[in-house]
Amino acid sequence: MTTPRIRTTTVGSYPVPDWLAAAPSEQAVADATRVVLDIQRQAGIDLPTDGEMVRFDVNHPDTNGMIDYFVRPLAGVRAQVGRSDTAAFRSRPGMGFRARPAGVVEGPLGEGGLNLLADCERLAAVADGPFKFTVTRPYMLARTLLDRHYGSREALTLALADLLAAQVADLPCPVLQVDEANLPGSPEDGPLAAEAINRVLRAFTGETAVHLCFGNYGGQTIQKGTWKALTDFLNALEVGHLVLECAHRPEADLLALREVDPRIGMGIGVIDVKVNPVESPDEVARRIARAEELLGEGRVAWVHPDCGFWMLKRTVADRKMAALVKGRDLFLGRTGAP
Repeated sequence: MTTPRIRTTTVGSYPVPDWLAAAPSEQAVADATRVVLDIQRQAGIDLPTDGEMVRFDVNHPDTNGMIDYFVRPLAGVRAQVGRSDTAAFRSRPGMGFRARPAGVVEGPLGEGGLNLLADCERLAAVADGPFKFTVTRPYMLARTLLDRHYGSREALTLALADLLAAQVADLPCPVLQVDEANLPGSPEDGPLAAEAINRVLRAFTGETAVHLCFGNYGGQTIQKGTWKALTDFLNALEVGHLVLECAHRPEADLLALREVDPRIGMGIGVIDVKVNPVESPDEVARRIARAEELLGEGRVAWVHPDCGFWMLKRTVADRKMAALVKGRDLFLGRTGAP
């Protein structure tokens, strides 16, 4: 079948299956990856993710150890965090909702044991079709670390960007997505965050995406801000398409996205992951119609949930994905799933 004008995707995380958390193993992670991908394909999702199963950490069964996965293996980072480290971290602005640093940077950063290629190859081996690989942003990683080496947040952020750029080169995936949920609360750091993300995007030869949201923990928005304050940042990105939180945001935010450069494909969140009620296909279709009304006909290239599904029950997440595809099909006047 031909590729639909508006494609569906998921953002990243999926609720960890109970059986994986109860009996974790390398084989169980591979099995869970197969299951999560197949659930999305059965729902009709055009571009699924692995649900971040490759990052599964039994010590972080809900969040998959999103930060630790990237920073703990690195050379130059001390994982043991003491009382004085915690006190120093808390005295610095920027991560008020985090009680302690993810690690302490004591020397030049190196890849250490981080191997995104091996993880992406494991995912490709069981994907059975196109998929998206996701990477956490250098800007947020820098804010979670206590720096005792580089001397400035800018230097640390760009060092992380260069390290991640080396990691994503030649990944065997059609689409690479860089996630950023911290900058929306600090738009003044837009130029630094954009340069860091662009260094990662430039290293990848396939299609690129950047996901931005205002955070989600227990259905709560973590970052304050608006899309209007971020349009300069968005336009500075050297990216194929955006993956933006919109369903849980006021309509004024959607209207502000008219200022995004037309060269960038627009991905609009039409599924609210901060609430349990499941949207109907009609509701999803109306949200897409409203987005195109405000942004311009043909401007919407992707629709998706606002963020990852990790805070929801699997049954809720699965029904929301099904509604996403049915609503997109309804809007496009298509009969049946792709």
